[in-house]
Amino acid sequence: MGRGVKRRVPQSSEEWLQRAVRYLARFDRTTAQVECFLTSKGASPAQARQTIGRLSDLRYLDDRAYASRWVETCLTRRPMGREKLKAELMAKGVAEPLADGAIHEALQTVDEEALARRAFRSWRGKGRRVLPGQVAQYLRRRGFEEEIIERIISGCMDTEGSDA
Repeated sequence: MGRGVKRRVPQSSEEWLQRAVRYLARFDRTTAQVECFLTSKGASPAQARQTIGRLSDLRYLDDRAYASRWVETCLTRRPMGREKLKAELMAKGVAEPLADGAIHEALQTVDEEALARRAFRSWRGKGRRVLPGQVAQYLRRRGFEEEIIERIISGCMDTEGSDA
């Protein structure tokens, strides 16, 4: 259907399920994202819960698996620390215990300091001169812990003189 054409509001649970499956077809989503989508399209809270229950039964929705996949992808593409990972997962509607579990699991095999160094090198680029305060601000925004930030700054100062 073209833009500007209003779709009718589904009436049956099967129609709501079909609409939700189409929504999930493009991207991996959380339960909260699907619930928000359904209610924005006119589903009652009961219809949204029923549809989400069916999607979960069909294994189309699994917040634990979503969180694990998202963290792995994120650590590969744009490294960040625990705090930022958790904040972003929770903003997507992942419950705190699930977010904590996925992050803990992913970081068991990854050195957080190495992640922070990778993030720093990517941000800094070639030949860009930065001050230690700028490095600290950037790494804090990326969710890295102060202890890691201090080690990276002192390591950079030791190897590069006054240029972080």
